[in-house]
Amino acid sequence: MVAMNTHPSPPAFTPTIARVLATVSVAFVVTQLDVTIVNIALPNIGSQLHAPVSVLQWIVDAYTLAFAVLMLSAGVLGDRFGARRLFAAGLVLFAASSLACGLAPNAVALVAARAAQGISAAAMLPNSLALLNRMCSHDPRLRARAVGLWTASGSISIAAGPVLGGIFIAAWGWRSIFLVNVPICLAGLIATFAWVPRRDDSAAHAHRPLGIDLPGQCIAIVALTAFTGAVIEMRPLGVGHPLIIGALAATVLAALAFVAVEAKSRAPMVPLALLRDKTFSAAVVFGVCVNLAYYGTVFVLSLYLQRVHGETPLQAGLAFLPLTGGFLVSNVASGWVVARYGPRLPMMIGAIVGALGYGLLHLTQADTPIAAMLVPFLLIPAGMGLAVPAMTTAVLASVEHKRAGTASAVLNTARQAGGAVGVAAFGALASGVGSASVVSGMQISAAIATALLVVGALLSALVHPSAHAREAADKETARSSAQR
Repeated sequence: MVAMNTHPSPPAFTPTIARVLATVSVAFVVTQLDVTIVNIALPNIGSQLHAPVSVLQWIVDAYTLAFAVLMLSAGVLGDRFGARRLFAAGLVLFAASSLACGLAPNAVALVAARAAQGISAAAMLPNSLALLNRMCSHDPRLRARAVGLWTASGSISIAAGPVLGGIFIAAWGWRSIFLVNVPICLAGLIATFAWVPRRDDSAAHAHRPLGIDLPGQCIAIVALTAFTGAVIEMRPLGVGHPLIIGALAATVLAALAFVAVEAKSRAPMVPLALLRDKTFSAAVVFGVCVNLAYYGTVFVLSLYLQRVHGETPLQAGLAFLPLTGGFLVSNVASGWVVARYGPRLPMMIGAIVGALGYGLLHLTQADTPIAAMLVPFLLIPAGMGLAVPAMTTAVLASVEHKRAGTASAVLNTARQAGGAVGVAAFGALASGVGSASVVSGMQISAAIATALLVVGALLSALVHPSAHAREAADKETARSSAQR
């Protein structure tokens, strides 16, 4: 008797879906590449532009903060006027701001240009995922595969950032890491007009009020900027400095005001009803833990490799190479696992594997050979690459189709905010004088990252075991309504 295959293979991508996937992945590549590619260039930027560690942290966080706080409004704009329009506009602005970064005459100008990059990245990322979700919404298992490949493009670019950064810096200097975005964005723009269907724009461009939650947007900017600034400047100024106390107080007040405003707003940035969904909330907090741990760790590792081990930017970049391969394999595998078992299992296993990698990184000393770091450099991307596509699929499956852009924006806002806080907090731990402070900061950072991934594993238990439970419920509701 032949056993039946209870898990048939998902249908293959149509040429149209494949082209859309390739196009929207361009945006994910450049937005995520610029999160980490700059890390390997920080020592060179610091020496040429005479910038201390605190300013280097702002060069990283100006991007991630602007990215985080404006993504929610970008998601709403995409839902209102069409994800395709916002996506194309983001590509144009990202090319222009990348050019400004490459030509920046000083650190202040570079920080400002990085903030502009973050604004354009906010326009691209949630709308790229909304476009992909719309193309695959008819088949949840096909969407799981598509999201896995989309996430793989971003995760690989995050991991490849230090490697590519080292190569570009060795060949053409640190400014080249920004200038390379210009031709990539132009290629993405051409592909958008040629390959992405226009129907989402015409459907979204209805005669409706704009619905931007301006008070909520402004309060969110205040809260995140104040908190990140306090963490970055806490070590050089001291915990008791009036500016630090004032920034922390502003953070608390702004957070309370944000909740109050969102509860009363007719078009809230963060619909509180979304947060009442257990799967959605658990997946979002999971994303915060993952990004905070990874972004902060990569920042400190870049300092460790160059300031403690004395590696050149190229050598330090090549040391990150195992991360790239780990993400490639695990991201593709995640789409397969999620399509068959739902998001809970890969999220839980991925978090545990990642926690083990960070735990091993905690044991690193000043004289630890680079080769000895190979195992954690493989375990961390293996765990994250398995978990992150599952987390993204869980979020999309927990909301109705018309709110995909907003849900994607909430998720990615939370993740980018976590990344900004990670760079600020872990960078502060390693910002003392001498290599000993960098080593100590990396060890403490790795311990914190381990704890965050353990929390992530616990959170994954709250995620619904089926990635498609919401669709099934929606279809059943529709059938019941039709029968009535």
